[in-house]
Amino acid sequence: MVLCLLVYNLAQRQLRLDLAIAQDTIPNQLGKPTNSPTLRWVFQCFMAVHLVYFQGLTQVVNLSPLRLHILNFFSPACQRYYLLPLPVS
Repeated sequence: MVLCLLVYNLAQRQLRLDLAIAQDTIPNQLGKPTNSPTLRWVFQCFMAVHLVYFQGLTQVVNLSPLRLHILNFFSPACQRYYLLPLPVS
């Protein structure tokens, strides 16, 4: 349990740090911009995202502009789970 809480806290801290560096915000539960969201809220935002296999194709559905905006603050390893193209450096 302690390890899970540690990983959760580190991920939340990294998200908030990345938002601060970019001087950006995401909407909170009330729709107001915040630069210190909880990771629980971010997880809830992604509850409607699904991976669909259909006729040999794999797609991620319900990736709204808000969800794509939030994914910009996560690592390329995390973005790969949502089948997003990796940034070219």
